Amino acid sequence: MTQTTKYIILTLITFIVGFYFLHTAYFASSKNPYAQEIVLIVLGTIATILITAALLNKQSELELEKEHHIKIFELKSNIYLDLINFLEKIVTKGKVTDDEMVYIEFLTHKISIVASEKVLQEYSGFIDVLKKVSDDRIISDSDSDEISLALAKLTVKIRQDLMENTGESFEIEKVIVKNVNKF
Repeated sequence: MTQTTKYIILTLITFIVGFYFLHTAYFASSKNPYAQEIVLIVLGTIATILITAALLNKQSELELEKEHHIKIFELKSNIYLDLINFLEKIVTKGKVTDDEMVYIEFLTHKISIVASEKVLQEYSGFIDVLKKVSDDRIISDSDSDEISLALAKLTVKIRQDLMENTGESFEIEKVIVKNVNKF
């Protein structure tokens, strides 16, 4: 049971007990209206405190959840950008070293930690392309085009992952691939 639920239940119990007490006190002190007013003030204060505590607790939960989402977003975007920067480096250099292949292997592990299922599926295809074109450790212009096309398809899934499936259509993928093919 969450804290908010506990506060709500406690508030309800307070109101029920308070109502019973007021009902009894009202008839018992019908000659003394000040006693009734004091009971109402105390009951109102307790209810206000409990409601305020419930609201503050809910606000804290939402803030923590928001911070969690921000941290995950930053982590994902940093890892995805590391991948793109790394690929830019090896494609512009025109060759791949053994150390760079080890780096991509460990970058794969990082991606596996944070990526969505769709990104991981597309990343698997991307890795197949990357391994195929880098077997000879030389990246030709046609190899660069293959990497770029595979990366474009991966970028679509990354975009959906970072934007948390905003319902973008298949048209986005066509536009991204079309933009990449212009080069």
